[in-house]
Amino acid sequence: MTVKNQQIAVIGAGLMGHGIALVMARAGQNVAITDPVPEARAALPDRVSDSLHLMGEDDAQIAKILQRIEVMRDTASAVEKAAFVFEAAPEKLGLKQSIFSEIEKHAPADCILASNTSVMPITKIMGGLEFRGRALGTHWWNPPHMIPLVEVIRTEWTDDSAMDAMMALLADAGKTPVRVEKDVPGFIGNRMQHALWREAISLVERGICDAEAVDTVVKSCFGRRLSVLGPLENADLVGTDLTLDIHSQVLADLEHRPGPSPLLEQLVENGKLGMKSGEGFRRWTPEEAQTVRDRVTTHLGRLETILEK
Repeated sequence: MTVKNQQIAVIGAGLMGHGIALVMARAGQNVAITDPVPEARAALPDRVSDSLHLMGEDDAQIAKILQRIEVMRDTASAVEKAAFVFEAAPEKLGLKQSIFSEIEKHAPADCILASNTSVMPITKIMGGLEFRGRALGTHWWNPPHMIPLVEVIRTEWTDDSAMDAMMALLADAGKTPVRVEKDVPGFIGNRMQHALWREAISLVERGICDAEAVDTVVKSCFGRRLSVLGPLENADLVGTDLTLDIHSQVLADLEHRPGPSPLLEQLVENGKLGMKSGEGFRRWTPEEAQTVRDRVTTHLGRLETILEK
């Protein structure tokens, strides 16, 4: 059983950091969080409170959770008593390496160190540490307080005890941790997700359909069962023989270029960056973009309730 009231440090108080802090405090751990940006530190309590309201917590429970979160001025004070440290800084290798160099100077010798990153190799982030056996990766999915999965990534140096302790901590906090036994770019989830995205972009690039058709097919078809039926479960359901027959017909025609799509590169070059710029593969008004964000939040909350039954 995971010990409660442990000291958990979170480095970074943005979108991911505040969600990680929320999850740990909600699970009965004490959290020390910091961020180099004063405005991010000042906004942390309200940000956590807003997220908890969206999750259905009442004011009394929110107040109890916030009491477990202490905003610190710097990394040294945040990690000095920590049993676990979660780094949630921007996806820049040099920045993450410098943060862990600072963490190692001030954290206890037995503290477990975790970097939150979507695709960046954990081995590169942690390679300069003196005690690398306690270092690993934890890929939390956005939003971290609502998506159950956390990928726990082992490097060539990670001790079994560090992996076991992290898996237990996350499970105790209500997450669904999975072990990634080899440190490969994208880990498990993003490798599969972006394989899908590559083909989706290719369909539009080749004039087979428009972006709206791609999204409609996913949402109205196999996307509806993905939360309860994984791809390999589905292959077993329909039969590996049928799966082999389909692959023999279709795989050779799927997109397999090693680099990014020219269409995607053109969109970025032209400043069409998606919802934040008003246009990407599709056009978005601010109201439409907010509707999508709200729909995702509502859906995730309802889905969690359904899957618990």
